[in-house]
Amino acid sequence: MRFSWLCLLVVLAVPAGAQHYRLPGKTINEQERIKALELLQSADTLQQSVYWPHITPARFIANVKQNILQPLRLNNGRTTNFCAYGALSYTCLKNEPLRYATCMIDLYRNGQAMYRNVHLAPSEAIRNTAGTIIFQGEFDIHPADQIWFLSLAYRFKGYLNIFNRRYQPGDENTMWAATNLAKFNRMLRKLCRYKTSSRGSDLLRPSIKDLPRYLQEKMASGEVYLYLNNSVLRKKNHNRMRRRIPTHYVVLLSLEPKGNDMLTITYWDGDYKTIKEVTPASLKRIIYGISWVKYNEENNE
Repeated sequence: MRFSWLCLLVVLAVPAGAQHYRLPGKTINEQERIKALELLQSADTLQQSVYWPHITPARFIANVKQNILQPLRLNNGRTTNFCAYGALSYTCLKNEPLRYATCMIDLYRNGQAMYRNVHLAPSEAIRNTAGTIIFQGEFDIHPADQIWFLSLAYRFKGYLNIFNRRYQPGDENTMWAATNLAKFNRMLRKLCRYKTSSRGSDLLRPSIKDLPRYLQEKMASGEVYLYLNNSVLRKKNHNRMRRRIPTHYVVLLSLEPKGNDMLTITYWDGDYKTIKEVTPASLKRIIYGISWVKYNEENNE
């Protein structure tokens, strides 16, 4: 059984003053992004890490910088089980790019790092694998993303991971990296300290009478993530498995009525945004879990 497992638009140059731009659910101070880029600029003299032997400082810095400037290009691979970590990263990059950049630099320099109170300390097997993963599309040339996703998968565990807890090369495609709904919500709470709520489960769909309106209400105040059966929305290699089980996480960006009982949904699915037309019935059929976070300034500590 195979499980396929979070951003912003490209940012234009802005003055160094207290510039703001509007995103769903929150007005963000652009100053934090500027500070993150300044931090990366100062890290240009970063030495080759003894902990990540297959990743050069130049490739690492370039990948982290791209994620901050073009978060929608964050790539979680073609057939990996990293989509849950990609969805989570959407929130990290959108709301706190400086914290993300600081954590990544510490992780590269020291082989371990803190993201708030979460200690990321990947094993030697993971450190020796990062930078060598291939046959995953652009993920092959995104070494910092390999570090980030492997470290998160090593740190957070759920019941899906119980029989495979020790990483071996290739486990990014196995149940070692899988994420159930409760684990996903726990990652959001611990990493980002958001007020996190959820409906649904790993096996049963949520019972919501007016699902489109419900989703629109949640998007008005924060990020919304869908845990779904991806056979309808995602036309990738995973679609050879069409069982009626949830297999995938996406970030819901917009949902609008189209007419003729159709809905237009826009979602982020690792490296790209997708626009689809679906009926309310089909949307309800494929969604097993809905998670959402409500951001406020008190969380940014």
